[in-house]
Amino acid sequence: MEGWNQTSVTVFILLGLTRDPKLQIPLFVLFLLVYVITLLANIGIILVTRLDVRLRTPMYFFLFHLSIVDICLSSDVTPQTMQTFLTEQKTISVLGCAFQMCIFISFAVIEYYLLAVMAYDRYVAICNPLLYPIIMTRSLCIRMLSAVYIIGFCSALIHSILAFQLSYCRSNVINHFYCDILPILVLSCSDHSVNDIVLVSIGGFHSITTFTAIIISYTYIISSILRIRSAEGRRKAFNTCASHFTAVLIFYGTLFATYFRPNSGYSMNQDKIVSVFYTVLIPMINPLIYSLRNKDVKAALIKVGKQLFTAFRGFTR
Repeated sequence: MEGWNQTSVTVFILLGLTRDPKLQIPLFVLFLLVYVITLLANIGIILVTRLDVRLRTPMYFFLFHLSIVDICLSSDVTPQTMQTFLTEQKTISVLGCAFQMCIFISFAVIEYYLLAVMAYDRYVAICNPLLYPIIMTRSLCIRMLSAVYIIGFCSALIHSILAFQLSYCRSNVINHFYCDILPILVLSCSDHSVNDIVLVSIGGFHSITTFTAIIISYTYIISSILRIRSAEGRRKAFNTCASHFTAVLIFYGTLFATYFRPNSGYSMNQDKIVSVFYTVLIPMINPLIYSLRNKDVKAALIKVGKQLFTAFRGFTR
């Protein structure tokens, strides 16, 4: 609380993605379109995984929560970003900034571990199909998911508490479109070396651990796929893995590029562009690459869509 008393800044000003008036409206329309698609796609996944009994397996259990995470991650950032395109007053309170940072870090870390858990689930399904029901029990899935959420929220609390115990008396202008931790720290007039060490240590642990787990899982998956006798079976399996792994590379690649590079190469303007990928685009892409290419999910979406349409027609008559 001593840090809060020393803080003279009461509000922050977000510069946003651009200050060019000609780009404000087109970017607002683009972000609104992406946000609507993100909500519809992820809500669709949530509905079909709950309503279709055929999709009540560990794979779709984790997919259900991935969609929740993507909705929360996108909703934490995108509406605030759209607001900066339309209003002259681009301010956010210190408390609001802390809350946005905490929510963002929470769900970003949760997504880290969910991707790793989903990779492990696919490893067990492909490499040990006969033992899959025995290993991937509902109890194990719930325990892994609980651990994922606990790690995410605890990490966010650590970073947010440390960041907002600092004094902010130099400037209140954040050169970003949301309250990210690095743009906040550069505004502090306190020594934030401890924050830097904690950020690199905890962030590095999360990133390297989960990414290594995904790489190991996919190494075994690819090895098993190569032993499949059918060329058509191998092609379909490789296509599925390639899409999944591409999304993982995009997610981890952008985060590594943003948070783990020398200070001499740090550029806020470059980071704003990179951040758009994992805060706005990835939550829209995830439901497409993880589920909409899946025949079972497609069939479930069509079935649920027909049921909702029939119910709507019956209601309007």
